Amino acid sequence: MMSLDAKALNHKSLNEQLRDANDNIKLSSVLGQRFIAAGMSGKTIDIYGTPGNALGAYLNGAVINVYGNAQDAVGDTMNSGQINVYGNIGDAPGYAMRGGKIYVKGNAGYRAGIHMKAYKEHIPVLVIGGKAGSFLGEYQAGGIIIVLGLSNDEKDIVANFPCTGMHGGRMYLRSKCEGIHFPHQVTAASADAEDIDEIRGYISEFCDLFGYDADEIMGGDFTVITPSSKNPYQQMYVAN
Repeated sequence: MMSLDAKALNHKSLNEQLRDANDNIKLSSVLGQRFIAAGMSGKTIDIYGTPGNALGAYLNGAVINVYGNAQDAVGDTMNSGQINVYGNIGDAPGYAMRGGKIYVKGNAGYRAGIHMKAYKEHIPVLVIGGKAGSFLGEYQAGGIIIVLGLSNDEKDIVANFPCTGMHGGRMYLRSKCEGIHFPHQVTAASADAEDIDEIRGYISEFCDLFGYDADEIMGGDFTVITPSSKNPYQQMYVAN
């Protein structure tokens, strides 16, 4: 594995060296450089530090491991590959992603999974181990969002306005969601055995990455949220 110290590199120089590398890469001293590994395929990149916005944007098959926190727009419009964040993540992770997987050990900011969409055989997956901020799954059109709520406090697993404009895909929250308000165009129900089977493999992979017990997590209460209308915008903006 090639080692690269990013301390003195701006985002342009850093990404040029990543593209030119013929091996997997260990990046150290990363501090806010944007667009790391944008559009990359065929490599594994281990990042030590805090990458800036749009990490893995348009990712096309590479694997990125972040041993720390990550900033906003991780996996923006990614096609395939995998991003594993061993800390917390900023706003809008998975923005418009249409394939691949993002696993986050900690919490996520606002608008996680906004505009996620499935594309042919590609099913994007976003798994958040902690909690999510407001507008989770806003305008979700496809794919799977899972929030496990493994944080130690007693607040809701997701903040305000989840699923606003959701018209495709599925969301799984490891909670009974008794205090969470969902919009009228979605249906929230207790997950059944078939629902749980759909996400079992993703949760097992999450646990293998971050050292959790899959059986313990799968033993919790899950709520599955699906769109109940193909025209949510009419309900949101048109007076009857």
